[in-house]
Amino acid sequence: MSTSTDWDLLPADRVDNHSLPPGRSYWRDVGQRLRTRKLAMVGAGALLVIAFLALFGPMITGHSYNSQNPSVANVPPVMRVMDFPGFSDGFFVNPSLKVIEVSSSGKLIGQVAPTGDDMIKKRTTFETSEGRLFLDYSQTPARLLDSNGNPATRTSLRWNTSYLLGTDTLGRDVLTRTMYGSRISLAVAIVATLVNVLIGVVYGSISGYLGGTIDGAMMRVVDIISTIPLALYVILIKVVLGSGGFFSIVIALASVYWVDMARVVRSQALSLKNQEFVLAARTIGTSGAAILRRHIVPNAMGPILVTGTMLIPSAIFIEAFLSFIGIGIAPPMASLGTMSNDALATLATSPYQLLIPAAAICLLMFAFNFLGDGLREALDPRLRS
Repeated sequence: MSTSTDWDLLPADRVDNHSLPPGRSYWRDVGQRLRTRKLAMVGAGALLVIAFLALFGPMITGHSYNSQNPSVANVPPVMRVMDFPGFSDGFFVNPSLKVIEVSSSGKLIGQVAPTGDDMIKKRTTFETSEGRLFLDYSQTPARLLDSNGNPATRTSLRWNTSYLLGTDTLGRDVLTRTMYGSRISLAVAIVATLVNVLIGVVYGSISGYLGGTIDGAMMRVVDIISTIPLALYVILIKVVLGSGGFFSIVIALASVYWVDMARVVRSQALSLKNQEFVLAARTIGTSGAAILRRHIVPNAMGPILVTGTMLIPSAIFIEAFLSFIGIGIAPPMASLGTMSNDALATLATSPYQLLIPAAAICLLMFAFNFLGDGLREALDPRLRS
């Protein structure tokens, strides 16, 4: 049998002063794993840049989303500028056969006013301070000629420094409208998703925790709501509210789109309510509301975050689609969907007006999907080492 003399103190030079490394919490571990997902970090970085531009970009461009300048309508980001001898500036002919004076730096000086139009020769005369020009539209494409009937001596491509992404059919800045439209799309998607998460978490957790007949009845309500066509629901809401716009879209998405979140939370509640820690909480008399608040919902936070992140790109697409078909955000508010709809009229001559908002929608959806995939992988306990 061991006595106190069998246990002697170690000499000071043999004492191990190295302490164990501090343990990592679950969420710290999740954050570290998320940072190793390159696509997720690319998506998060893209979202930060888009959010910054959407909030502060319109203040930097110097243009308003609804200010119109018809004299420079349908001017693309990159212009084919024609130079003539004796003229200090170049000239650009837009698809509407308007002649616009362009400086050597790509700045739009203004539209050159026509002084006459010969319908027989199909030639329009333009007078500038430096000479006369003719626009011959007897053939396609139209040609700009000098006073002697000679074409331009040099044609060059210049970046539109006045409107970096060009103008639309009303002369509005496409860049500013794209930033503002991204702001609207993000606001609609995030607000609707937050409401969806709140309703879905409460509804799904109660349904899954109670189970039985109550669970069956509550899920039948979810099945009925999920069968309602969203477009029809938005139309009904617009009729009830009297006007369409931001709040009608948010109410429509928040009223219908929470069913996916409810199903996810219900499945988590069904699997967690029979766990030992929940049974122990019941044994000591913890109320059902407290169990949901303290045990079930916190332990289901991983799937909730992933599902909420995946709901945002879906909401962005739904908002853009509804605005595209004319039952979403109402003009003059700039939305990516309304911009795409407006661009259909000039798709053949000015395709950039459709490509730019479509690219913004794709970029937003890809960024959220990359971030959602990274969150799902980081929150998966099977990948935790």
